[in-house]
Amino acid sequence: MTQSVALPGNLDLYLHVRVLIALILGLSVTRLVSGIAALVQHPGRYPIWPVHLGWVAWALLNVVTFWWWEFRLSHIQQWTYGLYFFVCVYASMYYFLSVLLFPQDLDEYNGYEDYFLSRRRWFFGFAALTESLDVVDTWIKGEAHLRSLGLEYLIATGAFVLLSAAAARTRNPKFHMLFALSAVVYEISFSIRHFGTLD
Repeated sequence: MTQSVALPGNLDLYLHVRVLIALILGLSVTRLVSGIAALVQHPGRYPIWPVHLGWVAWALLNVVTFWWWEFRLSHIQQWTYGLYFFVCVYASMYYFLSVLLFPQDLDEYNGYEDYFLSRRRWFFGFAALTESLDVVDTWIKGEAHLRSLGLEYLIATGAFVLLSAAAARTRNPKFHMLFALSAVVYEISFSIRHFGTLD
């Protein structure tokens, strides 16, 4: 699929919007990758927590998937300010999640486990909101596209929101480990099955 699929009158506007989306998502990727690089550069500075790394992987997978799949916005025939604003807010959620995962410093905390658990309500609240916005974003791309993802998509999103609500309430490390691992595995599986091409 090439950019010529977009309507000629809509193409310039879509490209204009895509630039801002790319900037926001680029900041998200930069934050996540630089955070990972800092862990490699200074492994002893703050204790690393596997659950935190799991959510870093989940966030990075989501940002890359979002960037790839937003090409379908080129099919939208009529752009409005409301739609533009929604897409910008949706993209910004990933940057906010990235900043939550890698704050500027951890001086007040005893490593990433202490930090993550103390900010879990913020993280899982925004993660649940982001997944909910994804349903709206999918619907914007057309009802046919939403139906193509099947009932599994809506069930998985609902389950993620419910599990996020539970994760926001508990500090149980086993629950957090299982949730993070399941989220990463499912994201990889879903991406392979649905995001292989843009056709």
